[in-house]
Amino acid sequence: MTRRRAVLCVRIAVLAGSVLLLEVLCRTGVIDPLTVIPPSDMVASMIDRLGSGEFNDSVVSTFSTIALAFLLAVGFGTLAGALIHRSPRLRDVTDPLLASYYSVPTFIFYPLLVALLGLGKAPLVVLGVLSAAPAVMISTLSGLDGVSPVLLKLARVHRLGPVRTLWWIVLPAALPRLFSGFKLALSYALIGVIAGEFILSGTGLGYAISFAYQSFDNRGMYGLMLFVLLVAVTANGILYVWEGRLARRRSQG
Repeated sequence: MTRRRAVLCVRIAVLAGSVLLLEVLCRTGVIDPLTVIPPSDMVASMIDRLGSGEFNDSVVSTFSTIALAFLLAVGFGTLAGALIHRSPRLRDVTDPLLASYYSVPTFIFYPLLVALLGLGKAPLVVLGVLSAAPAVMISTLSGLDGVSPVLLKLARVHRLGPVRTLWWIVLPAALPRLFSGFKLALSYALIGVIAGEFILSGTGLGYAISFAYQSFDNRGMYGLMLFVLLVAVTANGILYVWEGRLARRRSQG
């Protein structure tokens, strides 16, 4: 067994043990069911709610908004990071701002965004981009900083144009740090959109979770929360696998 598989097995064992322990504590009454319901009830509630079709519109609305915010954040963040990297003066100005950016919770701007853009997806998308784009910018700057000058000199020796240099030299060299930013961006976009729906929106899974909480519907609340958690973990897992495959192709090349 390789080290990577051994680590994966340990993680699965720890997760399974934690879930089993929570199940036992809930079933034996150590944890009040008004606080947390057993994990098996969470799964059953998730299946019931999704199977009924009651939340189909909310699922589509929330995850389409997250996907759009994520794609815009990746595109804008990568482009902005590349432009900042080319300008030392602009880098000196933006570095302190990026370093302190996440000290301010971006979802506090949601009421302002609603006033400017109205209700609907637009303020949620902007909120998701504001939450996710700086992570991509930081990872892009870090990745470009890590490109060896020898590789750039090699591109000039072979007379590669800017596009070929970017595609064949810069992106493969910066890829590990770029993917770290992409994974963070997905998490931040999800947090931004769900938080926005939770606070002021009248649609989406965030609103549904908030409504269930205010209605003391623990079963429905935990079922929806589990669904969001599973989707987020699955999406990050896909990015992780994709990153590993690209890294292997790069090493083989």
